Amino acid sequence: MRSFYKKNALLIQVIAGLILGAVFGFVNPKLAAQFKPMADAFINMVKMVIPPIIFVMVTVGIASMGDVKKVGKVGGKAMLYFEIVTTIALAFGLLMVNVLKPGVGLDISHLAKADISTYTAAAKQTHTFVDFLVGIIPTNAFDAFAKGDLLQILFFSCFFGIGLAALGQKGKPIIRGMETISEVLFNIVNYIMKFSPFGVFGAFSFTIGKYGLKTLVPLAKLVGANYLTVFIFILVVLGGIATLFKVKFFSLLRYLKDEIVLVLATSSSETAMPTMMKKLENYGCEKSVVGLVVPTGYSFNLDGSTIYLSMAAIFIAQLFGIPLPLDKQLAILLILLVTSKGAAAVTGAGFVTLAATVTGTNIGLPVEGLALILGVDRFLSMSRAVTNLVGNALATVVIAKWEKSFDNKKADAINNAMKNGTLAALEGNAAK
Repeated sequence: MRSFYKKNALLIQVIAGLILGAVFGFVNPKLAAQFKPMADAFINMVKMVIPPIIFVMVTVGIASMGDVKKVGKVGGKAMLYFEIVTTIALAFGLLMVNVLKPGVGLDISHLAKADISTYTAAAKQTHTFVDFLVGIIPTNAFDAFAKGDLLQILFFSCFFGIGLAALGQKGKPIIRGMETISEVLFNIVNYIMKFSPFGVFGAFSFTIGKYGLKTLVPLAKLVGANYLTVFIFILVVLGGIATLFKVKFFSLLRYLKDEIVLVLATSSSETAMPTMMKKLENYGCEKSVVGLVVPTGYSFNLDGSTIYLSMAAIFIAQLFGIPLPLDKQLAILLILLVTSKGAAAVTGAGFVTLAATVTGTNIGLPVEGLALILGVDRFLSMSRAVTNLVGNALATVVIAKWEKSFDNKKADAINNAMKNGTLAALEGNAAK
């Protein structure tokens, strides 16, 4: 029993934090609703190290690679993969919401309405897709780091890595120095992860305390349909892609179990980003591929968010009895293909994107529908955050294999270590 706990200490502690938080939120909702700062503090600590980690990993990866053409190939393949899979996710969401019909037959008069003014105001500030592309280029590199803008940091890091590679031998000491900084940063991540059970406790206490299970009951059909859809998507679509590229999908999920539980509890895939990047590197993905694909995927490969967007949009139409023939549903899909790009992988961003889609279309979806589903958005964000994480983890392995930058021996060693219960020892040796 003691050895089992030692091997799965973080996972057990996080699950304990989740359960205790849920119980506390149910027993004393008023007090539990005030525990959000505990969750925010943990998430802020994680976000604190993400920009320097991306900068160091991408810079070292590109500088060590020394081939600008390969960087372009990796980026191009990643964007092609993202576009195909997110389009499938949108279409899959549309299919499932039409089959399950979660909004049909619900009595709107009995549903609680929430204040959506903050989200609609944010949605009005949404720029065009061209503006978004131009916005990837930072006007000030330091400002990009200060704001934590992942794509701007990635853009600057790529150029910095290319410039460093151009120095040749002169740049080697800088590369070695940045590799040392990388080790320091991941040591910091390890320290931060020790606080994750407290962050999870705060997040779930707040969620249950503020929203409560009573808010879940009226719209349980929507939440259930969403969870069923993402489960089937992960199993069938992502599982099928994994089979196509000969990825041991369930072994990969097992390896990322700590990150999956953490993301489920905090409703943000960003909390697991640093440890996932390190694990994917340990799993056999080349550092440069991890550094390029993961940060880009966090803006362009949000499978869970795209499923949520397509389902929520049609759900609102079903709720108000608005007929949407195939041509209008395809129009919504095309709109979502644009609005879903660049949505940050943090809590609430999916709802802002949905608000932008509903308020910015001429299809006639009532804004009031947003107020009805806001109460359960926190529960919906849990499923989409996990799906986003799994989708980006698989995407990184697929691109690494596609680029022949994947070490199968490392993956086999991880898989065997999980079977034999020696994973902690193996990762400890890898860290050294």
